[in-house]
Amino acid sequence: MSRIGKLPVILPAGVTVEVAADNTVSVKGPLGTLSQKVDSDIKVEVGTHTDAKSGKELAAVLVTRPTNQPRHRSLHGLYRALINNMVIGVSKGYEIKQELVGVGFKAEVKGNILEMGLGYSHDVAIMLPPEITATAVTEKKGNPILTLKSIDKQLVGQVAAKIRSLRKPEPYKGKGIKFVGEVIRRKAGKSASK
Repeated sequence: MSRIGKLPVILPAGVTVEVAADNTVSVKGPLGTLSQKVDSDIKVEVGTHTDAKSGKELAAVLVTRPTNQPRHRSLHGLYRALINNMVIGVSKGYEIKQELVGVGFKAEVKGNILEMGLGYSHDVAIMLPPEITATAVTEKKGNPILTLKSIDKQLVGQVAAKIRSLRKPEPYKGKGIKFVGEVIRRKAGKSASK
């Protein structure tokens, strides 16, 4: 049995899950609605789960697979994880912070367009999807911090990776776009000959 797949997805207060006839799972919560098409072999049902510590009945989503084939085993854990990500997204949301390290680097959000000065001869502009809200903060004598928020974990991660690919951190001075808290492996520069 998949250790991830057999875990029930506990639904927090205010979150509802519906499974359509074509095996599309819709998750509705205080922050919005997300849906995901699930493979027809995987069975998704909304039921209850008894908590081991408190003994309370909690609303939960259970994902089951028909056989132990490698394909079914891999899909079992995948769809359970995707449903769990949707439940967390519509109840709490996801946030990614990125830091622009470099002299003169700047970031500015105008509506859904993100403009950045990254040391190139021109400014770089990115059109953000409507599902993502971005804010850019530049503190005095500090690097600009870009914050991306969304209910869709996959989308916010993809956009953050695209932004980072515009100027990946280099290993000598650490200049570039990095995630807040990310550790960049540094290299020693050329040493002076004696």
